[in-house]
Order: sequence, then structure tokens, then C-alpha cells
Amino acid sequence: MKETEKLQEFEIALQDKKIPVLTLDHKWHCLFQLNGKPQSIQELEENLNVLLRRQGQLNSDLKESKRLKVKLMRDIVANMENVSDKEREKKQEENQKLIIELNETIEQYEDELLEIPSKIKKVNSELMIASMDVCYDTLKQNENDITEITEWIKHIRVELKKNIIRKQNKELKNQQIYSYMHDIFGPEVVDLFDMAYIVEEENETVEDK
Repeated sequence: MKETEKLQEFEIALQDKKIPVLTLDHKWHCLFQLNGKPQSIQELEENLNVLLRRQGQLNSDLKESKRLKVKLMRDIVANMENVSDKEREKKQEENQKLIIELNETIEQYEDELLEIPSKIKKVNSELMIASMDVCYDTLKQNENDITEITEWIKHIRVELKKNIIRKQNKELKNQQIYSYMHDIFGPEVVDLFDMAYIVEEENETVEDK
């Protein structure tokens, strides 16, 4: 399935679902702590952040433009009474020209601000789908690894049980041999051979080192 088709299907399915702006969500960033963000995710993240910064800048610029417009309108009212006709006329013309420019700027800001939420939603949806793809790929890989490790553990457990039985059998056999040696040759003879073999083993250990 193509990415555009996938996006359209998910957009329809998620129409009534509230999806947070992912780059503003700390837990979204936590998804990529282990393996980092792929290039595709980083690009979408930057695109979304650019739109968010633009939205913030537009709101700030719009607020400032409206503040300047109010100030200019107050100046117009003030100049109607405090200056001569010629000065007032010149000042009024300048202020009116500035107000017209500000009105155009304010309209541009407001138009762009109306368009930005849909752009943010679109890129956020693309980022969500890309993030889901990465997460599910990771989940699938982890499941495969878990299955492989589980099989390894099962194998090791079987080998461990076999080796435990071998160890126990050899320990039992040693006890039986030692017991028979004591019964046949007597403790004093066995002790004498014990000392000889212990010294021999110690010498072999030193030589091996």
C-alpha cells in the first residue's frame, strides 16, 4: 500500500480521534530513546516544528500589528485636536496609510493562521503513521528475538538438566568407589594413597600454570 493511500485510510479512521501534536509530547520522543530517530522521522519532525514555529510567530506578529493599529487610531484622534490643519492633514494621511498597510498585513496573517492548523494536522498525521511503522517494525523484530532467545533458553535448560544429572551420577559414583576402597583396603592405606595423589595433582596444577 502506498503511503498516500495509507495516510488517507488512517485519516478517515481517525477523524473523531484526538491526536496530540507529537513533537510536543515527551512520551513520543521516548519512543526513540533506544534506537534513535530514522531520517524519515527527523525530516517530518522538522517540518512539523517549522509549522509550529511559524504559527507562534504569526500569532505574535498579529498581536503586535493589532497593537500598532490601535495606537495609530489613537494618534489620529489625538491629532484632530492638538496640531494645526496642515500638520494634522499630513499626519492623518501618514497614519491612514500605515493603517491600510497594517490592515493588509493583519489580513495576510489571519489568512495564513487559518491555513496552518490543517497543514499541522496533515504533517502530524504523516509523522504518526511513520512513527507507527517504526514502532511496529521494532515490535516485530523484538518478538522474533524473543522467540529465538526463548528457544535458546529451552535448549540450555535441557542441556543444563542433562549436565546436572551427569554431575550427580559422577558424584555418586565417586562416593561408591571411595566407599569400596575403604572397605577393601582400609582407611590407613586409602589415606596414604590420598596424600600421594593430592601431591601429584598439585604438582600437575603448578606445571600447567
